[in-house]
Formats: sequence, structure tokens, C-alpha cells
Amino acid sequence: EETWEKLKARVDVQDAFMTYTVYDDVITIKLIQEACSVLGVSMEAILKLFGEYFFKFCKMSGYDRMLRTLGGNLTEFIENLDALHSYLALSYQEMNAPSFRVERAADEKMLLHYYSDRSGLCHIVPGIIEAVAKDFFDVDVTLEILDVHQEEERTAKKEHVVFLIVQKSHRQMRRAKPKDSQRDQEALEAAFLRMKEKYLSVSVCPVKKSRWEVVRRIVMFGKRHLRNTFEPIYPERLWIEERTFCNAFPFHLVFDASLRVKQAGVNIQKYIPGLRTPKIRLDTYFSIVHPPVAFDIFSICQFINSPFVLKARGERLPEAGRSRPPLKLRGQMIWMESTRCMVYLCSPKLRSLRELEERQMHLSDIAPHDTTRDLILLNQQRLAEMELSNQLERKKEELRVLSKHLAIEKKKTEALLYAMLPKHVANQLKEGRKVAAGEFKTCTILFSDVVTFTTICAACEPIQIVNMLNSMYSKFDRLTSVHDVYKVETIGDAYMVVGGVPVPIGSHAQRVANFALGMRLSAKEVMNPVTGEPIQIRVGIHTGPVLAGVVGDKMPRYCLFGDTVNTASRMESHGLPNKVHLSPTAYRALENQGFEITERGEIEVKGKGKMTTYFLIRNVNASEDELMGRPRTPLHPEGERKSSLVIRAQKIFLTISAAFTEVLGESPAASGQDSVEAANGQRSSDETKTQRLPGEPLPSGFCALL
Repeated sequence: EETWEKLKARVDVQDAFMTYTVYDDVITIKLIQEACSVLGVSMEAILKLFGEYFFKFCKMSGYDRMLRTLGGNLTEFIENLDALHSYLALSYQEMNAPSFRVERAADEKMLLHYYSDRSGLCHIVPGIIEAVAKDFFDVDVTLEILDVHQEEERTAKKEHVVFLIVQKSHRQMRRAKPKDSQRDQEALEAAFLRMKEKYLSVSVCPVKKSRWEVVRRIVMFGKRHLRNTFEPIYPERLWIEERTFCNAFPFHLVFDASLRVKQAGVNIQKYIPGLRTPKIRLDTYFSIVHPPVAFDIFSICQFINSPFVLKARGERLPEAGRSRPPLKLRGQMIWMESTRCMVYLCSPKLRSLRELEERQMHLSDIAPHDTTRDLILLNQQRLAEMELSNQLERKKEELRVLSKHLAIEKKKTEALLYAMLPKHVANQLKEGRKVAAGEFKTCTILFSDVVTFTTICAACEPIQIVNMLNSMYSKFDRLTSVHDVYKVETIGDAYMVVGGVPVPIGSHAQRVANFALGMRLSAKEVMNPVTGEPIQIRVGIHTGPVLAGVVGDKMPRYCLFGDTVNTASRMESHGLPNKVHLSPTAYRALENQGFEITERGEIEVKGKGKMTTYFLIRNVNASEDELMGRPRTPLHPEGERKSSLVIRAQKIFLTISAAFTEVLGESPAASGQDSVEAANGQRSSDETKTQRLPGEPLPSGFCALL
């Protein structure tokens, strides 16, 4: 599957192919060449493997029985391939099939002549023929190319390839051990003689069919067949008069070695009146369509086992018949040695009632014994079924493409929905369930904005503001994943985040605090388009209860309600540039959690009166890389172990320090400052908690300790 996708991308072909649609050979050659490049094999090997698979594909597609009935041995099978192609042309009307001719040679060998105007595909033939011989006739053969040349034909050059087919040893004999091969050969010949004596003396009847099958399988390919016990009786003279014969076979032709017409059926004379002219040459009124050979008696004898298709020359027809499609005849050539003439027993080559009407012919023009009548009627129904099948296949392909596009659009919609709403809330909406509002007893909310944003907007082009905000929000959005907090919304330069909602978690304050520290570091990487200096942000944090739920139907949003939201916004608006402003409740949630916090003092807060607020300085247990979610260079194993011991010692020290603070009644801020200084003296500058792969996003590892 991956290789096919790679080939499609490199060749730039469509995703699927229709059964009854004809495709240019350029596509085939490109696919083969790219397959050779990707797989690192030769084109000959690819084509041969394709031939083997094509034979299996034909069997799986329902042509197994048809292929098995072509011949009793490999020679007969190949000789009748052209007839099979002629039949398949009824379904695949634009099929450009090759032609095959077998030439028997000595020493269990034969020559296979392959003719095709599609150059470069001859190596498919060995794969097909070897697979057929092994599967149908239980013999192993090899094909070797003896000659390849181009033959100039009437319309184009034909590729003529001559293969030498050689039979290998039988598979059963190949599997025998070398020391037993002579004994096995003698046993096989003895069994053959016994069966020959037993079955050749009896008359042939349907009951004996299975026995004859056994005898046929014992005879190796290329050797002389068993003697046929049936001897027909021929009359001393022909008991049919000439007039009756011409009426019974209305489309037959008899011509001599010089191609002069000696005899013609009544209906072929009707449509080609010029044939009634004495000593007229056949090639004057007809050309050979198949097989692709010259119109002379020698070439016809070479392909005597192939079905012949002749087409009437339009310029030789009467004026009334030139507007009609040319008449085509399909039949068999038989050489009559006694008269030194060739008889062409044929029928009109018609596939549907429409073609019959176009040539102004009727079913009555075809002899009652000729199966062409039945073929036209049956194929008329089959063409309708094929059209329905083709439409169904096209609709199926359209449905597959639409389903693929739908899946892509569904993923985009889900990504957009997950960006707007919490994942579990979005899943409930997708399932059609109503999302009830929920009350959260405690959570931590963060607000941030850009200092002097209005001034920046007045001095810059709009696109510069958009680029600045896009850069800043992209960095902030990444940090929400690092610290596992939920982005509620962004309005202008304002950014709102909550921890502990919609999934309650005990460490919500620590996660939001770490996120705020990461925001402050990220803001240094975003430049002010006016001054070229890093932008400054204000951050405010407050902890308290909220009510949360989905608001709206057309554009649903997950919103937070309550005084906690208002207070968090006030912390941001009353904050200072590049400072993280904490409310009293946020301070208590972060107290003794490894954060360095300083008291700002009592300030007047709009709508709240006087409040004692605080500034968050840093997390003493987290490095900048951890706050930013950046991978760190791994330490040496020994240094890693020492770093882990230092971290544990820090935690113990902070816990003891907090206990002494409560007992002695010292200021929490002072106690925290002493703890920070003590911890800072023992902390290594490049320590890390876990070893990670390069480029791997760093989740809030220190939050797991909270």
C-alpha cells in the first residue's frame, strides 16, 4: 500500500482505474519505470511478475473456465488465444490485443511469434505463458527471446518478437532424488505402457472421459500425442450441389493461390456486387484486419490456425453503400490441397442490433445455423448490463472519492471544534447530546494583554499587528499543551486561560502559574513592530469558583461565568509590565509549592476595594527549558543520578522549611525566599528530570509532581 501510494505520487496518476476505460500506455510505462526505480529491479523482471499476476487476476475475475477450455495442451492454448481476444473485443471494444503464432520445432521445443503495436511490453508474455503451463498443463517451460524486430504494416510498425519455448523436466521427476531418477523413469514408462494397452483397445464413450484425462496428463508436452482410435468415413463424392451450398453458407468465399475469387456466398455477393466479376482478386475488395499479415497466400497459410477478419474497402462499394460502415467478416481459412484453393468460412462481424441497422442488414441475412444470430441478441442484453455495471463502478468510485474527502473535511471540522471547545464537551456535541452547565468549586484563571497595544496599533500597518499577534498566540497556544491548561478565548490582545476546568485537577494553580512564567519567556521572542524591541505583557491570575457551560448553537463557545473571571481580569489590568500579578487566593494556592513570590502590598482594585496582591517571580524547581517545553541535552547517567538526588533533597528541604515557618511564625514570603536561596545554591544549571528524544515536546513534567 505504501509503495503504491509512493508510485502514484511520483507518476502523478489518478487514484483508481475503471474496468472498461482505456488508458494510454504512457501511464503504464511510467508506472513500470518508477516501480523499477523504487524497488531496485529491472523492467524485464517487473513485467514478467506482472504477467504471472495478470494470469492469476484473470482466474480470480471469472475467466478460469474459459481459459481452461482453450486447448488440451500448451500449443493448442496459444493457437486459440487470438480467438479469445476476438471474443473479448465484444466487451472491451477499444482493446488493442496482440497476436500469437506457434511454430513447431524439434527436440520438444517450439517457436512463439508475438506481434503487437505496443512496444516494450513483450516481457509480460513469459510470465503469462509459464504460469499457464504450470497451472493448466502441469509442465515447466522457459521462454527465451531469439529475435526482436519491427515489421512495417499498413498503418504502423508492429513489434515482432520470437520466443523459444523449451520444456523443463517434469516437476515430479525434478523432485526425485538423483540416485532414484532412473528407477522412477522406468516405473513411469511401465505405467504408461500398461495404461496404453488397457485404454487404447476400448471404444471411446463419455463414461471413459476421466480415463482419457489420466492418459492425457501422462503424455508430456511437445511429444507425439496418443493415437486417436476414431476414423471418420468420407463420402466418395460431395452430396451437396453448388447452389445449395452457396445458399446454406451465404458469406463464404473460395479463392486460389493468386487470390482470384472462385466462389462466393449469395449474401456476400449482395453486399459486395463486384465479387460477381469473373477472375476478380479478393484483395481488390477486402483488406485483412486480423491477424496483421500481408494479403498473400503464403502469409495466410502461416496463420492458418488464427481467426481471420476481413474488411470491405469502402472505395470499391457502390455509391449507395459508401455512406454505411464497412462490412467486416470473421471466420476460418481452410486450405484445400486437391483444388489448390482456400475456403474462407465466415460470418458478418457484428456485435449489436445497432451495428446491424447501420449496415442496413437484417437477421434474416444470416444463416439460421449461424450462431452470429444468437450472439447479436445475447450481446445486446450484455451490452446493457455492461453499461449498468460501468455506471455502478463509476458511482462506486465517486462515492469512494467523496467518502475520502468527507473524512478529510470531518477531521478539519473536528480539529476546529476541538480548538473551540474542550475535547469531552466537543465529543458530547458530536454525539448530539446536550452539554449541561457545571459548577467548579475552585479553579485558576489567567488573563494577559500587551502593554501599550493601542499605541502600537496606531503606529503600525494592520498586517504588522496581525503578524505580531499571530506569532504571540502561536507560542502561547503551544504552551497550553505543555502545561495542560485550557485556552478559553482571545479578544484582541487579551488571552484567557483556565486550569481545573473543564476537567477538575488539584494542581490547577501550579499549572497556570507555570504557564504564566512560560508566557513571559515567550513574549521576549515577539518583537514590537514600532521599536523593534521585545513586547511587554501583563499577566493576572486569580483562584476561585466559576460556572462553566456551552453558550450558543450556531457558533457554540465554552464560557466561564462568575466573580472569579472579573477578579482575574482586574489582576491583569492592575498589573505591571512583564509581571505576573497574583490575587490573595492565587497566592495561597501557590504558597509552599516551590514558587518564588514577592508581596506587592495593598492596592486599590476597581470594584473590589483594597487588596493585598503579590508578584510571581519564578518556579525554583523548573528551568526555562521545562517552562517552555523545550528538549534538554541529556546528562551523563552519573550526573543524571546526582541531579535526581539534588531534586529530592530540595523537596525535603522545602518541606522542612515550611514546617519551621509555621512553628516559628515567620513571614511566608521571607521563608520562601530563604528556601529558594538554599535550593538555588545546590541546583545544577543544566539539570533535567527525564531524558527525552531530540525534538520531542516536553509536557508539564513538573506538574506531575504537584
